[in-house]
Amino acid sequence: MKNETRRLRTVKTAHIMITVENDQSPIRASRLGFSSFATFPSLSDKVIPSQFPAMAEASRIFHSTLIPTLSLQLSKPCYNSHVYPSLSLKKAPRPVQCSVSTSETKSTSSNATQEVPWGCDIDSLENAEALQKWLSNSGLPPQKMAIDKVAVGERGLVALKNIRKGEKLLFVPPSLFITADSEWSSPEAGLVLKQYSVPDWPLLATYLISEASAQKSSRWCNYISALPRQPYSLLYWTRAELDRYLEASQIRQRAIERVTDVIGTYNDLRLRIFSKYPDIFPEEVFNMETFRWSFGILFSRLVRLPSMDGKVALVPWADMLNHSCEVETFLDYDKSSQGVVFTTDRAYQPGEQVFISYGKKSNGELLLSYGFVPKEGANPSDSVELPLSLKKSDKCYKEKLEALRKHGLSTSQCYPIQITGWPLELMAYAYLAVSPPSMSKQFDEIAAAASNKSTIKKDLRYPDIEEKALQFILDSCESSISK
Repeated sequence: MKNETRRLRTVKTAHIMITVENDQSPIRASRLGFSSFATFPSLSDKVIPSQFPAMAEASRIFHSTLIPTLSLQLSKPCYNSHVYPSLSLKKAPRPVQCSVSTSETKSTSSNATQEVPWGCDIDSLENAEALQKWLSNSGLPPQKMAIDKVAVGERGLVALKNIRKGEKLLFVPPSLFITADSEWSSPEAGLVLKQYSVPDWPLLATYLISEASAQKSSRWCNYISALPRQPYSLLYWTRAELDRYLEASQIRQRAIERVTDVIGTYNDLRLRIFSKYPDIFPEEVFNMETFRWSFGILFSRLVRLPSMDGKVALVPWADMLNHSCEVETFLDYDKSSQGVVFTTDRAYQPGEQVFISYGKKSNGELLLSYGFVPKEGANPSDSVELPLSLKKSDKCYKEKLEALRKHGLSTSQCYPIQITGWPLELMAYAYLAVSPPSMSKQFDEIAAAASNKSTIKKDLRYPDIEEKALQFILDSCESSISK
């Protein structure tokens, strides 16, 4: 599954905006866990240069909206911040750990990567016809779309005939899903992994490699041949590249952790299982490079299906659909037709690329999972994460902390800021942070409004301390940049 815009292989971008959403679905649209957003007035076109590129947009927002109100002169810009299951393994009788030191990660990722011996170039159509023929012969009904080269995403599904708005498409049957229960071409390998209670993600990663190495003896041969030989993924970035291109983004640490988890998971599998069964899991096949590939495929293509109790699966054909920020339709299992479908939310003419949504994710989330960043300004869900903290020097620090804890908050909280506004909870926290002792009777009310778990009125206004609250937010940006 690929992107809506430019790709990141040799040329990376540093315009990374991070969100706080934690939806585990790579496909289904998710919502930020905040009740509503305060809106900004129109934004100016002023660009503020900075050595922290990920902060530039947030800085522009603050400078163009808050400064006119506060008449402040500031010189610095501001800062930012599909959660996947743990990759840890279980082995009877003792657990398999999934950890590797940062130095080990750096050492491993700094080595030159080699492409796997299967799959195709990421923009190739050489195996597309064979894939479509195999899918049709395997139960996929006639389609109104075909794989073709596209302007957005290298390859994608293009309309063959007129497609109406509200029309259901795909109908991929469960027999074409790859899940943790799929039959192995090497039954021995599947039995060993189940014996060690390997979780779904590492199991699926190993399954992909096993089936790929089986070549034409695997029923998935045509599908794997059409997968990219090197998927767009941060797993292929070196540590130096992660440090350089994600310098000002909290996505950097998450990317490092993801690389570390994948390396640690492979090392655990190798030490606990592969080394004990070298005939079943030869190192020339099951190695770090093939696992980098298989996890890259899973991160970018695995679908979580809400109507199948959140079951995860690779869905051939459906995973050829690219993402657009302008659509909201997502993949799901349709019980009536017994297949994976999506319902179009716009009409398509013959020759037009058909899109789905990978979720309302920030640019950073899209980069982390799918390896691409939308065109600048094209993603309305893009956001930065702003950390706010009470000052220990506050005369009412203990009373405010007690109020926050009562409503499930701590002295430090992070809130998302989008180009269209910020959550009302953020402003409530800022009010609490600057409120004087004379407002102590209102601390509980303000703290409740700062929590996204609360259902009470959020849109509180305290005109007497509003300017101080806005200044507190700006100071928090300054503090974040300096870290």
